Amino acid sequence: MSKQRLEAFTDGVLAIIITIMVLDMKVPAGSDFASIRSELPAFLAYALSYANVGIFWNNHHHMLHATDRINGRVLWANLLLLFWLSLIPLVIRWMDQTQFTTVPTAAYGAVLALAAISYLMLQQSIIRCNGVSSKLAKAVGNDAKGKISLFIYLCAIPLSWVRPWIAISLYVVIATLWFVPDPRIEFLSS
Repeated sequence: MSKQRLEAFTDGVLAIIITIMVLDMKVPAGSDFASIRSELPAFLAYALSYANVGIFWNNHHHMLHATDRINGRVLWANLLLLFWLSLIPLVIRWMDQTQFTTVPTAAYGAVLALAAISYLMLQQSIIRCNGVSSKLAKAVGNDAKGKISLFIYLCAIPLSWVRPWIAISLYVVIATLWFVPDPRIEFLSS
């Protein structure tokens, strides 16, 4: 399989994930601002999740453009990433239906952490396939940003039991950290 087919497949799956997320949103019950305000937490969770899926997509795009070849290990690592990302609509719905309580908020963080781990696994699979002197290997280096993000996710999950809003705030911090694509990889893929 070519890397273009892998990228096209990933694009299609991520488009479906985003579509499912928006279709799961509730229409406000009334036509006043109070009705809109009651749906605001769900909308903000959707916006954060949309940003997260977009961040994974953007970085995935740049990573593949810095890649010369792929193999079966890369395909499976990519499928694992897509599996975790496909659970985002489920945990958003769960958080909304339970008014952002502890366990659903922790589950949201766990899904994002597992997506981050699988992204790192995909990155390492691509580097193994293309060699330690590949463009991607040189660009990634020790990947401090990825490791810091994973550490924050792993801290945020248990903090859900202290206060769910603390964990959600940390999820926002991570998204903000990644909002701008990694310039090391973006530079190589242009």
